[in-house]
Amino acid sequence: MQDYILDVRNLKKYFQVGKGSILKAVDDISFHVKRGETYGLVGESGCGKSTIGRTILGLYDKTDGEVIFDLENVHELSEKDRFSFYRKMQMIFQDPYASLNPRSTIKEIISEPMEVHGLYSNKKERLKRVHELLEEVGLNKDHANRYPHEFSGGQRQRIGIARALALDPEFIIADEPISALDVSVQAQVVNLMKRLQQEKGLTFLFIAHDLSMVKQFSDRIGVMYLGNMVEETQSEHLYDNPLHPYTKALLSAIPIPDPDIEDQRERIILEGELPSPIHPPSGCVFRTRCPMAMEVCAKDRPVWQEAEEGHYVACHLYDKSKENSPHTGPQLKEGAIR
Repeated sequence: MQDYILDVRNLKKYFQVGKGSILKAVDDISFHVKRGETYGLVGESGCGKSTIGRTILGLYDKTDGEVIFDLENVHELSEKDRFSFYRKMQMIFQDPYASLNPRSTIKEIISEPMEVHGLYSNKKERLKRVHELLEEVGLNKDHANRYPHEFSGGQRQRIGIARALALDPEFIIADEPISALDVSVQAQVVNLMKRLQQEKGLTFLFIAHDLSMVKQFSDRIGVMYLGNMVEETQSEHLYDNPLHPYTKALLSAIPIPDPDIEDQRERIILEGELPSPIHPPSGCVFRTRCPMAMEVCAKDRPVWQEAEEGHYVACHLYDKSKENSPHTGPQLKEGAIR
């Protein structure tokens, strides 16, 4: 526990929609983030990644479970303690166009957190810090008097990163910070965050849907599907030896820049539509699209367990108590249940 800066335990976040309907955005998820590392959280749009980030930060109240940050329960903090908590944890938002106030100058946007938390004794010192932050993210002090509409998407995201750094946080939740950017700019922003992490000793929760980009930035990766965590392991190991059928399908969609290898690869095409989180499938939530589904998948929810050292998965194919587990017998490759 001493090495964990964040410990998420059995977290649930449900939303009431319509009359008597419940949307299970996050359904009993547990993971931890070690101090100084980057934990990547990936999955399709709508799987609950951003909801996890906002619930961890306290922007959403939890339905159940615990979020322990720096040995403190986030959702039980007093108003005074929560104010201090926000100095330690900040967020970089997904949309660089919607997350910056169009009526404020860049210096006002970046200095506002400093004013709210009473950092620095006067405007001159705050402006000096704004100039330093702009230079740290690859901009210059002349940009301080401009407005957000005068910048490109990549520049706006750099401003968002500078704002997140204004309070010198220990932990940053990066909520799909590159998804709204051009491909040519995405690598620049990721490299910037990697550099800042090394220089400042930051810890990141990096939320994205692009597995190839997450690999470049993350130490460990958790894969989500329909509000559930289905697999987690070290970044390199996940690419070398994916276990869950959903993870294998995601990785098969990433092109390899070698035509000979690419021609020999088998692309896994998932059939069917993504189920509604309001009415998720019984048992395993992935079973309706899984090419290896079995009868047990419709009956029982798979147990989150360690299939290999440091490699966790929630799948009946790897349930050591089942006869069809690859750890105790042959792996089933056909007979999908729809």
